[in-house]
Amino acid sequence: MSLLWTSADMVEAMEGRPVGELPEGVSGISIDSRTVVPGEAFFAIKGDRVDGHSFAGLAAANGASLLVVSEAKLPALGRLTCPMIVVDDVLEAMVMLAAASRTRSEARIVAVTGSVGKTSTKEMIAAGLATSGKVHAAVASFNNHWGVPLTLARMPADAEFGVFEIGMNHAGEIRPLTELVRPHVAVITTIAPAHMGNFASLREIAAAKAEIFEGLEPAGFAVLNRDIDEYEALAHIARRFGAEIVSFGEHSKADFKLLDYRTVGDRGHIQALLAADEPVTFEIGLPGQHMAENALAALAAIAYAGGSVEAAIPALTAAGQLKGRGRRHRLKIGGGSFTLIDESYNANPASMRAALELLGASAGDGRKVAVLGDMLELGSFARDAHEGLAVPLVSAGVTDVWLAGEEMVALKEALPESIVVEYRPNADELADFAAGAVAAGDTVMVKSSLGIGFGAIVKKLLDTYPAEG
Repeated sequence: MSLLWTSADMVEAMEGRPVGELPEGVSGISIDSRTVVPGEAFFAIKGDRVDGHSFAGLAAANGASLLVVSEAKLPALGRLTCPMIVVDDVLEAMVMLAAASRTRSEARIVAVTGSVGKTSTKEMIAAGLATSGKVHAAVASFNNHWGVPLTLARMPADAEFGVFEIGMNHAGEIRPLTELVRPHVAVITTIAPAHMGNFASLREIAAAKAEIFEGLEPAGFAVLNRDIDEYEALAHIARRFGAEIVSFGEHSKADFKLLDYRTVGDRGHIQALLAADEPVTFEIGLPGQHMAENALAALAAIAYAGGSVEAAIPALTAAGQLKGRGRRHRLKIGGGSFTLIDESYNANPASMRAALELLGASAGDGRKVAVLGDMLELGSFARDAHEGLAVPLVSAGVTDVWLAGEEMVALKEALPESIVVEYRPNADELADFAAGAVAAGDTVMVKSSLGIGFGAIVKKLLDTYPAEG
């Protein structure tokens, strides 16, 4: 078994107290008792809804070699005989282990944030860097106060590149995470009105995202979107922390410049200048102009992290859509089929508009159906933001709009009579409607904030209709 950490190194890094006969080391780290495998250490983190200590016994039964538990919870663990490292606070112990991981690593580190496109960009960077060396990257959207340290603590000592996603809902949340990760390259994909319920303006959102520069290693690089209004302000802050600015976008002065973009089927065709004089033409497996811009951000990050851009391009071409973030399914119905676009993971005004543009550009001779749920964390901006979707829906040529959620009542009232509208109060009822209303030739896009539960609509459609081919 290849060891990620020796037990001795874990005890030292976390200032823990060993209980029982510790194994030589562990092969991995888990915070989920259901998926922990033999050889891994289980960290009994106390979350907002559940306490990992309640599942320590299950983790041991599933083969965890080592439990990391808090001193205060130790008496409640009863007769568990699994070896343990006892600490004051389990999450803080994981942060300490993450810091030790970063100290021992010689990897080139890339950190990605932004209002839209963090995960897709992170995945493209990881795929592209994998052509140049051993890459360790965040799983899914592990981008918060526990996801970032967990990802860092899991990074093998021999990784040559590390790719991290850093998110936030409030000011001050990125700062401790970037100071832990200490990136060589920091990427901000864009600034958009996400989490507006917690901020007064886009300027405040930009300032919160700019916290990512505070952890930059000396002589680091800031990869910035040259097309956004906040570019100059972000560049100014980045330079204060010693960063060299690398820009991407359609702007005439962008270093990685998008010259032309077209959607063809489920792929994006790009012509760009990649910090060179000669245009390069290539495809990506993630359609949409916003994805083309994210691809340029990824290639810039790859270049300044020390990877090969030339080798990375085929990897971006091969990259597919992510679950909940644009993944396409061709499903059989009757004597034909329909296309399902799964955008159910998250939504804000900017990502909604991008997704609707993509729906409008989709091929097909049937209906274009937008299945939309509430955008959360918009505060007093919520009604205007939801009403504001009427114009891009019309511009995209959407024929049918199926809605659920309290905030979507505002959009229902704003849509013209030319669009067929169906409204249900919640995702489950809309899922039942959608399963009976789709037809051959339709292109159906499902999008909402994660908390609205529109993944249930996608699941209902996938369970009801078989995949074509």
